[in-house]
Amino acid sequence: MPLLELSNICRTYKNGQIHIEALKDINLSIEEGDFISIMGPSGSGKSTLLNIIGCLDRPTSGTYTIAGNRVEKMSDNRLADIRNQLIGFVFQSFHLLPDLDARANVELPLIYRGMGGRERSRRAIQALESVGLGERVHHLPSQLSGGEQQRVAIARAIAGEPRVLLADEPTGALDSKTGENIMAIFEKLNREMGITIVQVTHEENIARYGHRIFRLKDGKIDRIEEVRNDKTMK
Repeated sequence: MPLLELSNICRTYKNGQIHIEALKDINLSIEEGDFISIMGPSGSGKSTLLNIIGCLDRPTSGTYTIAGNRVEKMSDNRLADIRNQLIGFVFQSFHLLPDLDARANVELPLIYRGMGGRERSRRAIQALESVGLGERVHHLPSQLSGGEQQRVAIARAIAGEPRVLLADEPTGALDSKTGENIMAIFEKLNREMGITIVQVTHEENIARYGHRIFRLKDGKIDRIEEVRNDKTMK
């Protein structure tokens, strides 16, 4: 059974008397350990699709299953549990709290799980070490570079040991070299930890770190491209 499966997903928004079809009949199957990139022009439905996959939005019609759980009709509390237990999020903006050091920022989602302080600290430090920030655990965001702040955000996303990592333009605020370093971390998480990754990006070279590229157009999947495992393509 696929880890993520979307069947005939549609998402329509109302703007007064106008109905806007953001997604139209999306069918998408993602296996455990996949690394997927979603691309498309502005307004193609990329962020809407990622929000539905991340249980931040609900489809207007269709079915969505994550780890065997049908989620489109779940209560808000149950959806929050699914997000907290199964999904980690990385965004273009790092969303770090400026008055908390790196470790405390990483611990935040673990507090919502009711995890004890000692275990939270252990997991946060372990996650920071896994992204190469073992010596930055007590640094505030203002004391870190943009790339380091994004690594803190990644550590925060994986500290809860999610099965799925969702990334929305994870390199969009970074220079090209730093972006490559971030993608190297994603590759490591996917390859060594088996985390399934779904990323939205507008950068072709970043998309090609994935195993497949889903290209959206006008709310539909226009085509699916298999990516050769060839570093010369990146």
